[in-house]
Amino acid sequence: MGRRPLDMDGLAHGLALTDNIEEKKKLAKKIVAMTYKNGIYLSSINEFYLARGRNEIPANFTVPAINLRTLTYDLAKAIFRVAKRNNAGAFIFEIAKSEMGYTNQPAFEYTAMCLAAAIKEGWSGPVFIQGDHFQINSKNYKENPKKEIDGTKALITNAIEAGFYNIDIDSSTLVDLSKKNIKKQQEANYEVCALLTNFIRQNQPRGIEISVGGEIGEVGHQNSTVEDLRAFMEGYRERLRKGRCGISKISVQTGTSHGGVVLPDGGIAKMKLDFDTLKNLSKMAREEYGLAGAVQHGASTLPPEAFGKFPEVGTAEVHLATEFQNMVYESIYFSKELKAEIYSWLKSTQSAERKADQTEEQFIYSTRKKALGYFKNKILGLPSDARSAISKEVEVKFEFLFERLNVSNTKDAIGKYTKLERVISRKRKEQAPANIEMREEGAD
Repeated sequence: MGRRPLDMDGLAHGLALTDNIEEKKKLAKKIVAMTYKNGIYLSSINEFYLARGRNEIPANFTVPAINLRTLTYDLAKAIFRVAKRNNAGAFIFEIAKSEMGYTNQPAFEYTAMCLAAAIKEGWSGPVFIQGDHFQINSKNYKENPKKEIDGTKALITNAIEAGFYNIDIDSSTLVDLSKKNIKKQQEANYEVCALLTNFIRQNQPRGIEISVGGEIGEVGHQNSTVEDLRAFMEGYRERLRKGRCGISKISVQTGTSHGGVVLPDGGIAKMKLDFDTLKNLSKMAREEYGLAGAVQHGASTLPPEAFGKFPEVGTAEVHLATEFQNMVYESIYFSKELKAEIYSWLKSTQSAERKADQTEEQFIYSTRKKALGYFKNKILGLPSDARSAISKEVEVKFEFLFERLNVSNTKDAIGKYTKLERVISRKRKEQAPANIEMREEGAD
């Protein structure tokens, strides 16, 4: 008598729906334990990115880094289906520290949900999980630098333990444009970025060189320049411990904002993205510093015609989040009754977030991401055929993005520069706090 087939759908939903943290960890561990025998490995994209910086790989594609805020398992399955059809390997699952909080998805759960999707869809090879916008709060840093840094270190430690072998440090919040000297403007940014890079290198698992990203311009603020990049990299390299691997990419500001600019009717304003800035900074990052190139944040709500431009100008990576959330909310298969309940909850609990000049549509659009954690069980409780129909709609979008970003047929190159071996965790010297405050920062 043969074994009963594994109910991966049931296992994944059981993990997401349980509120018992010990049961959640037990189910996550069970999923992770299955990955290796299925030929699936949590990995770092670092060597692949550095190979691009050495011109061993052409810079004619842009890696999508996708934040899944809701229906994570269903949408991750859709991504793996698209990747298999297109022989794509260069794509990343990511989540920002703020998103972990308002979507009620701790790091270990997010990793396990993505791996469960990989197993279910018959994926083999590396899976890249990324900590997006591990950001320094400038106000808290000014009040107590050590406390703010220690909190970020604890976040990093927990993320590494959860298999996040790709981490984006965002200390661009510390850039001080009031200073006349550009290097002085970037000083706190590169010092903190180097300090946290050193910390990551000390705590990364044996055999893994975590891909670390830096950032020189806070998204939604002044556009980045080649002078900013040069000042940051010079200072960063001075502060990085000798012999240690540095960052593999650099995030820049080119005119976008997280989530887009919401119009009074709830629509999104068209943004003028500076592709020349992306092109110049990506070229400089590769040729002068051996990085993969520049990274674009806040891109998911851009018009469709914009995505084909990213590979043309050599953009290394593009971060995509809000549009997938929007597609879930606006799908004809999403329960109208549940959406009405969510919007009513927002009006009664998030009214303090409403700005004086905001219309109701603007308020709902800007705050509805905060309902995803509170209503997580009800959203996951939608009928399976409804969830399947929604994921198929989003799958069409993933297909479009993979084609426009030119990541088809990247799996062989990914395999060449990525180790497929079981990771041996480095013993932690101290237990990081189990609960880390996730502030409202970053994420598209």
